Amino acid sequence: MWRRSASFILDERRSSNSPPMADTTRGPFPNPDSISAYYQTRAAHHGVITSDWLAQAQAAVGGVSGEEHSVAELGKEKSFNVIDEFNSWRKQPDLAEAVAAIRALAAVIRASEATTMMELEIELKKASDTLKSWDKTSISLTAGCDLFIRYVTRTSALEYEDFNSAKSRLLERAEKFGEISCKARRIIAMLSQDFIFDGCTILVHGLSRVVLEVLKAAAQNNKLFRVLCTEGRPDGTGVLLSSELSKLDIPVKLLLDSAVAYSMDEVDMVFVGADGVVESGGIINMMGTYQIALVAHSMNKPVYVAAESYKFARLYPLDQKDMAPALRPIEFGVKIPAKVEVERSARDYTPPQYLTLLFTDLGVLSPSVVSDELIQLYL
Repeated sequence: MWRRSASFILDERRSSNSPPMADTTRGPFPNPDSISAYYQTRAAHHGVITSDWLAQAQAAVGGVSGEEHSVAELGKEKSFNVIDEFNSWRKQPDLAEAVAAIRALAAVIRASEATTMMELEIELKKASDTLKSWDKTSISLTAGCDLFIRYVTRTSALEYEDFNSAKSRLLERAEKFGEISCKARRIIAMLSQDFIFDGCTILVHGLSRVVLEVLKAAAQNNKLFRVLCTEGRPDGTGVLLSSELSKLDIPVKLLLDSAVAYSMDEVDMVFVGADGVVESGGIINMMGTYQIALVAHSMNKPVYVAAESYKFARLYPLDQKDMAPALRPIEFGVKIPAKVEVERSARDYTPPQYLTLLFTDLGVLSPSVVSDELIQLYL
């Protein structure tokens, strides 16, 4: 049986009735990268609240003229801005982007001047949309916002309470979800320890904070192991990770990205993080993860993924090109002729058949169980 966090399961004594939500002040959108039509279609299909419902709800809230409503919105924008709140949380170096968004959405509820549940829900939904628009290529940001909306409002008790009590209940659930998200890495690190044995060699790729937490916990438990880090070109994330591991006195060896197959004989297991875990049980992660998984699978080496549950996304990519583009600058150190095309994609998709287990704060899952967990999370 798979271990599952009870805080993500709806109380069976209450029937599930998830009233939609949204709103908060709009902030600047510094990253207007377009998203693929495929993802736009899925987002429309799986949206927590449909655009039709939102339009009807806004009309129902009415009672105020459009001019008065604009003045009220302007006043709110001056007093609270969800992007500013989000950026203030992002300044904490160990806080994931999705958790910063979750904290910002909790602040939306706290700062709201809404007088009815419908107004508050619309305000919250708009705030979520604003955050997701901040970086449309971020899978964890979108998934974190959607899960927050579902978790916070997933109770039928709200419609039977007075507004102040209902708002307090929303805020309580928002704070709880934020705490759960912050504890995710420690839970994952604890669950993974039984799989790391003395004398093993672990291959890692990219600078994943949750993988670093796993390795740090193993070192604190006095386990003897060594780590092979890929260099992580073009941004040198593997170099940064190897530096962090050396500070913990963990034996570490830096590899060229192209030396993975050459070194795989030495490896006992592969550990990677994930930008997003998709419905198939596969992952979207830093470029190079797919080829590492292919090599490991061909040589019968287990591939473990460490990922927080707020990265579980309702996406189903069919191939490598079926993802929103996430481009990055690449410096080769020599001048590249103008006619030469450079592949600048920052991430790839690894299908579930090349993954062994996923360590999450919901428990240790096989890739085939991910879809079931997604149903539980988004139900």
